[in-house]
Amino acid sequence: MIVAAGLTPAWQQIMRFARLQPGEVNRAREVHWCASGKNLNVGMALAALGANALALSPLGGWSGQAIAAEFRREGRQARWTASATPTRVCTTLLDEATGTATELVENSAPLTDAERAEFVAAYQEAAAAAEYIVLTGSLPHGTPATFYRDLLRQTRCPAVLDVRGPELLAALECRPRVVKPNREELAMTLGQPVADLRAAMRDLIRRGAQAVVITQGKAPVCVAEGDRFWQVAPPTVSPVVNPIGCGDCLAAGLAVGLQQGLTLVEAVRLGMAAAAENVTQLLPARLDPARVAAWAEQIVAH
Repeated sequence: MIVAAGLTPAWQQIMRFARLQPGEVNRAREVHWCASGKNLNVGMALAALGANALALSPLGGWSGQAIAAEFRREGRQARWTASATPTRVCTTLLDEATGTATELVENSAPLTDAERAEFVAAYQEAAAAAEYIVLTGSLPHGTPATFYRDLLRQTRCPAVLDVRGPELLAALECRPRVVKPNREELAMTLGQPVADLRAAMRDLIRRGAQAVVITQGKAPVCVAEGDRFWQVAPPTVSPVVNPIGCGDCLAAGLAVGLQQGLTLVEAVRLGMAAAAENVTQLLPARLDPARVAAWAEQIVAH
């Protein structure tokens, strides 16, 4: 089993416009609601790729009930812990004229000490049965920066860590199997612009990461393990429907590939194929595994 765990789920509204005009009245051509947020996107992508997957997340209020209902309806495995505050609502605005996506993001509400303790207890139980763990997403205000580190100290299986900032730096001492920030997040984590990407990736390995995967939008993904480096070019995808969740799908494919015994680079190729498939879909992390396999054939590492 692969467990996707994090503290920042979302009930997502996706609005599609022929043309989005700031400052004007904009009428959407279509509107969709769905479960989202990094931890839930990873869990859904894992399941779509055929993994025995469990999403672990706090939920609260009407929006949390909507997420739980969707997971039951789709037959996805999940473990929910209680939050007194409704799960945040985020909105994606898709402009068909420009092909751009605008995100309106509500920050997750702080969890109480008791709510965090309930999540940690559920995590301990899930991690004991897991073959791989994916820890992902930012931490709600008031959560200690050592939260992911403390979870990893209780984790015996390999972990993929898709986080940033102080929480990433704190967790490196636990030697996560892979860390996966994007280039902007890497700069924020290190507190300075990344002029030499290889040197910055080496720095994370020196601090404890076993491998580093850095995404850069449409540019090649950079991979480091030990003293080896690769660049993996993404396929050309057209049309781009909705880019939200691509990094989460990459993390899911990476975890699935590693669990299946693929090499790191092969697992990255699978993750990038999942991201390519995701960008062609309106709702995040709803992947077609056959199309993911076809995308993977187009991805080459150097």
